[in-house]
Amino acid sequence: MINIKQVLEDVAGMKANLSARGVRFDVDQFLCLYDTVKSQKQSLEEMQRKLNAISKTIRNDSLKSEFQYEHSEASTLKGDILRAKESYNVLLEDFDLLSRQLPNWTSPDVPVGESDEDNLAVKFKGQAPKFGFCHKDHVQLGQELDLIDFDSGTKVSGAKFYFLKNQAVFLQHALKGFIFNKAVKAGFTPLQTPDISYNHILEGVGFAPKGEESNTYGLDGLDKSLIATAEICVAGMHAGDILDESRLPLLYIAESHCFRREAGASGRSSKGLYRVHQFEKLELFVICKPEDSVKYHDKILELQEEIYSELGVPYKVVINCTGDLGAPAYKKYDIEAWMPGKGISGEYGEITSASNCTDYQARRLNIKYRDSASKSNRYVHTLNGTASALGRTMVAILENYQCADGSVKMPEALKRYLDFDQIAAVSSASQGRKPEQANPS
Repeated sequence: MINIKQVLEDVAGMKANLSARGVRFDVDQFLCLYDTVKSQKQSLEEMQRKLNAISKTIRNDSLKSEFQYEHSEASTLKGDILRAKESYNVLLEDFDLLSRQLPNWTSPDVPVGESDEDNLAVKFKGQAPKFGFCHKDHVQLGQELDLIDFDSGTKVSGAKFYFLKNQAVFLQHALKGFIFNKAVKAGFTPLQTPDISYNHILEGVGFAPKGEESNTYGLDGLDKSLIATAEICVAGMHAGDILDESRLPLLYIAESHCFRREAGASGRSSKGLYRVHQFEKLELFVICKPEDSVKYHDKILELQEEIYSELGVPYKVVINCTGDLGAPAYKKYDIEAWMPGKGISGEYGEITSASNCTDYQARRLNIKYRDSASKSNRYVHTLNGTASALGRTMVAILENYQCADGSVKMPEALKRYLDFDQIAAVSSASQGRKPEQANPS
């Protein structure tokens, strides 16, 4: 939900914004409905004022007999008001549903485009490894090193589920320790969130819990869903709050399981751990004053880059084009890691995003702060960014750090969190048992 006043002040700007994003929305019809809502509200208020005036006139019980006409008019007005309220509430609900379909405004420096193919690369870091051997993708490495069991995941839960095994479990925990420590040193408060949220919280954040566009799993018989990201719960934690200005900014790093339907996702580029129905993720989330959101957007991106630079993963930073922005995002960056096993001969694959949602989520969830200067309540700005989708981060590590003998070295930054510095190949006889761990160097 966005500020309707801004739309009224710049109708042409919103139409251009919708066109650039590729969103079909009839602004003129929306504004016509707004005028109808406004007119009905004024009419309802006028009827209520008239009823109040009549009621004041006949308030003295001793004079009731002298005001038979007024009594009759008041009775008629009460019925009219009741019917008008019912009509107004239906109209207001329709308007609210329609207004929630409007996306956020877009930053002027966001490139115009239709899809992720039009995203603008603004930075490259690191060199793609040049293997002197026939390298493998993470699926083959995971099977040969007894790290990932996709067959058992499918047997138990269906396609796009998996078991992590042996040193892959320790690798995932090492990533958590490394990233949590970096984020806490940068001022972020660690959280572990619930895996379930009320649907109105999902809607407030910008997810569709129902319908064809839904990417979440609803819980039958309950007005709740499994979360797709910790962002949902962290934002929901402050729904309805009026925060003291002195508390801002609020910086969080939150761990959660994530559940996504990913309907229609298939193909070589989406195989293995890259696109699954359940995974673990560490999410950065910021609540700040409006004038500070650009600064904290940069801070999130800076921390994300530090993480992947220290992990030694080659990556590029892109600005998402207008057609690749989600509805809540005013501006968004992605970090894409080089994945040698992705696609035919290696591709960059998204491992993080960082979005400035300005006041879009705050308005939908009614999150405000008390401004000390104006003594008024103002909407906060919210931002979110992936610290690590742990499965995809492991894809990048396994594929970039593989060796000619089939083993995989561990990044230097993780060695203090691990009891091994290399995952060695295991024989078929040892499949199903934890491989012997190498001593750290």
